[in-house]
Amino acid sequence: MPMGHGPRAPRGVNEDLARAPELVAASGGQLGHPMHLLATTTSTNDLAKAAAREGAPHGSTWVAEAQTAGRGRRGHAWICAPGEGLLFSVLVRVSCAPSRIAPAGLAVGLAVRDAVAAVAPGAAVGIKWPNDVLVAERKVAGVLVEAVTTGSRVDAVIIGVGMNVHTRVFPDAIADLATSVALAASSQPDRAALLADTLARIDRDLHVVAGRGLGLLLGRLGAVDVLRGRRVRRDAGEGGDARDPSSQGIGEGIDEDGRLMVRRDDGVLTRWNAGEVHLLR
Repeated sequence: MPMGHGPRAPRGVNEDLARAPELVAASGGQLGHPMHLLATTTSTNDLAKAAAREGAPHGSTWVAEAQTAGRGRRGHAWICAPGEGLLFSVLVRVSCAPSRIAPAGLAVGLAVRDAVAAVAPGAAVGIKWPNDVLVAERKVAGVLVEAVTTGSRVDAVIIGVGMNVHTRVFPDAIADLATSVALAASSQPDRAALLADTLARIDRDLHVVAGRGLGLLLGRLGAVDVLRGRRVRRDAGEGGDARDPSSQGIGEGIDEDGRLMVRRDDGVLTRWNAGEVHLLR
């Protein structure tokens, strides 16, 4: 399909992704303009952060077929074969307190989850606090939200998303933990359409969360929270020994500040600000 009057995609960018600027423009949202399509880069989040400091405008977006230093939360590597995923970062100029960054990540996760569910309506697509999107308890996407700050002021928010789209066979190390949109959907997913839909959903919810918190999204989050009502454990290093009873309990949802509420075995309700959380069978 022709790209209309949009910029030509560079060599190494597949035709399905090359349609993204046209589809994003048609959606009428503020995010995705300008869009930089890249065959390969180190990290789209790093590009976005550098551009933010140089004055790049709100909505600027970087999309790559492959990353050599892609990462998720806590420095975890994001592994995705070239051309099989949707790897992008968006620069959002929004005025908010640093405390709103974690809730913003959950709003982005919800947008990604809803975009995946729209093309895989029969799949069990949910959110695993704080930044993973799962299909049938296997990871299909991850979110990394970072702030560009001056002192205590947030100058920009960088939204990074990694989504497995076309992958059907994963490396042995993650084969039992990962899945893709293609494996969940009944038809071949379109990466450009997924990107346009995800950006539109982020555009709709992010400013609400930045200005007013998660309150208006809590009902939607609660309906897709895969940890709610399940026994969970938090890794050591995020509150003590993982074998300690205070690092385990039953998930009871997400509060307005984006914290995970956990009911310990002694009945005390705790709130976790951060941590690597695991479902216990």
